Amino acid sequence: MNPPVQWHRLGRVEYGDGLELQRQFQEARRASLVPDTLLLLEHPPVLTLGRGAHETNIITPKAQLDALGVETFETDRGGDVTYHGPGQIVGYPLLHLEPGRQDVRKYVRAIEELMIRTVADWGITATRFEKWPGVWVAESRRGGPRKLAALGVHLSRWYTKHGFALNVSTNLAHFELIVPCGIREAGVTSMRDELQADVPVADVEARIAHHFRDVFECEVSPAPEPRRTISVTVRRGDGRVLLLQRTDARGGFWQPITGQVEAGESPLDAAQRELREETCLPSPVRPLGYEHVFALGDARPPDVVRETAFGATLPEGSLVKLDPAEHQSFEWCSTEEARVKVPHAGLARAIQLTA
Repeated sequence: MNPPVQWHRLGRVEYGDGLELQRQFQEARRASLVPDTLLLLEHPPVLTLGRGAHETNIITPKAQLDALGVETFETDRGGDVTYHGPGQIVGYPLLHLEPGRQDVRKYVRAIEELMIRTVADWGITATRFEKWPGVWVAESRRGGPRKLAALGVHLSRWYTKHGFALNVSTNLAHFELIVPCGIREAGVTSMRDELQADVPVADVEARIAHHFRDVFECEVSPAPEPRRTISVTVRRGDGRVLLLQRTDARGGFWQPITGQVEAGESPLDAAQRELREETCLPSPVRPLGYEHVFALGDARPPDVVRETAFGATLPEGSLVKLDPAEHQSFEWCSTEEARVKVPHAGLARAIQLTA
């Protein structure tokens, strides 16, 4: 039996924050502070280029990508260009392959097998093609062979990073922005398209964790739920955003109002309380319909939080009174200035949502 694995069901994670989560968990694994880890999550629309990517396989002008809200990242994983987005389960196995398991090809085959067994639970027959990476439906309902899951991994001294992306209910039209994985001869599909029915992402994640146990011959257990936090982006009448600078002892970085959801408290109640406590401002808060997960700070093991975003608007002339135990300064910034100053991609998106 191989070392145990703990799996995290994270939900929405901004791509940049996902890279940081991988880094922190991998470093913690190298220091034996966490067990082998499997992160399961969804990214907002994003294109990623692997080490072997050709930029010509992004066939959509940048201005159009920006208009669609699709970001682009270069990464150190293998492979060409691919797309991540809502309805697609992204899996990051962060493992240490011990002697006897140190075979890259065998590791990649195991991830493929994991995907094949998972979709078989819904009656989908998936397969491999030697000439093309990933997991495929040989005769898709959409016609011909089509890719169902993409793979792209990175190994350093037998510590793994990156992983797989399984299309459950993904917006397949977004794959038309690129030549997926550089393969022009075949397209993509999803579990929903093959079944002609919706499939709950949470159910598929549970089956991935189940099959991970058998494929990788290890015990698999769920991780504790992330700690709950809130953010409140405050704007005044001229549209500028309030940023607070934490004390040096608390990191010294800039952020909107943030805080922890206390026991028995709803995120909405926590947001209203934090606004009042940190600034003495009585303005009501409003939900932004946005929640994201990230690693807070640089703790070991990683401090994983699930943050719910809120907004608030202040009348002109409102006075900000800081809690000196929490913050040492504040500024009113433009939207773009605020997005650049904050330390997490999720905070930047929350700020943008109030614009």
